Amino acid sequence: MKGTPYKMRWRAKELSLALIILVYIKTVPVDPKTHVKEDISTLTRGEAVNNKEGQHVDKTRSTNTAKSSSDFEEVTIQKKEAAAKHKHSPKREETNVIESGSEAKLIAETNNVILRENTSEQEEKSVDHQACDYRKGKWVIDDRRPLYSGHGCKQWLASMWACRMMQRQDFAFEKLRWQPKDCEMEEFEGSKFLKRMKDKTLAFVGDSLGRQQFQSLMCMITAGKNSPDVLDVGKDYGLVIPPGGKRPNGWAYRFPSTNTTVLYYWSSTLCDLEPLDILDPQTEYAMHLDRPPAFLRDFLDRIDVLVLNSGHHWNRGKLKANKWIMYVGGKPNTNRRIADMGSAKNFTIHSTLKWLNSQLPKHPHLKAFYRSISPRHFVNGDWNSGGSCNNTIPMSIGKEVLQEESTDQSAASAVKGTRIALLDITALSQV
Repeated sequence: MKGTPYKMRWRAKELSLALIILVYIKTVPVDPKTHVKEDISTLTRGEAVNNKEGQHVDKTRSTNTAKSSSDFEEVTIQKKEAAAKHKHSPKREETNVIESGSEAKLIAETNNVILRENTSEQEEKSVDHQACDYRKGKWVIDDRRPLYSGHGCKQWLASMWACRMMQRQDFAFEKLRWQPKDCEMEEFEGSKFLKRMKDKTLAFVGDSLGRQQFQSLMCMITAGKNSPDVLDVGKDYGLVIPPGGKRPNGWAYRFPSTNTTVLYYWSSTLCDLEPLDILDPQTEYAMHLDRPPAFLRDFLDRIDVLVLNSGHHWNRGKLKANKWIMYVGGKPNTNRRIADMGSAKNFTIHSTLKWLNSQLPKHPHLKAFYRSISPRHFVNGDWNSGGSCNNTIPMSIGKEVLQEESTDQSAASAVKGTRIALLDITALSQV
């Protein structure tokens, strides 16, 4: 994400606001007219986004691309952390996922996962009706925004994602707030959030988009102000800088006033990574598509709210640069249907969520969410085929989301039939 053009980096902050309010805050009626000047039509006029056509669908491409310097930095850190993790990791419980078994059973499981996405419209609509469908709505201008200054919050916000520190001049987007179509969302306040999360732990586990949400939430809770009383408890979760590394594989902070912990763990593909030779710094890694990340197996009992995400790291270039080798059933994958990047991603997400769903009865306090994919920034082509990401005008492709089904069909399919909720942010981010 370090190389992402500055013009699009504001998205993560806005997504974080929607995400956090979706997860934790009870909806109570408020009067939106008090602070809302006008709706987004004052910024631009557009059509309602009310169907799948023309919208983002996660079509993971198999590319053999070179990685940016930030990507290589992450590769080194991941290797050292994974080696240390597998060398000193505490005893883990059984994962209830495929470790070995007959080839026929494995292929059957694989086919079920891949074909499960072809669900009928009637099956999709059988999902329990929610009181408030946050997916439908529009962005409105609100003078209470932004919730923290882009010039500040240096304690939590990485400089590469601080839009105010970049060259952009237009910051009208910082005034936008998501307004659901048929309900109201209570205004976010850090003190209320901490009170409601008293003695609880919130964990983001996923790629750099999850990391941005983690950083943004820390800024929202503290209103971007320096908070020396917040404790760094990364060691409690094994989140330390490995020997020779530049940063840990995540961060964890605790607010002493309410004993609330907010953490992030880097797992771009949501599967277990195991060094094939822990003594060799150049070793390849077994990418166990049918095993959840070891971090989840080790610390799930200490998490109260879990938000997972994955998507944009599923391409050949990243796998090659990381020296990741696909494994299924404890051995290198030989199933061609899984070898395809899109199928490998879907197989992994389904496997991890299936395992997580099986653990929920053991952890009745745990509320689990899978966040849909963030739209790609490129239009009129991909990064290597003439595309660009120079659109800086919000709502230029539409101002309202009214569609019934998720644009991220893969994510919707993965949570179907489980007690894991879908945080559907794709369409509202697309506009």
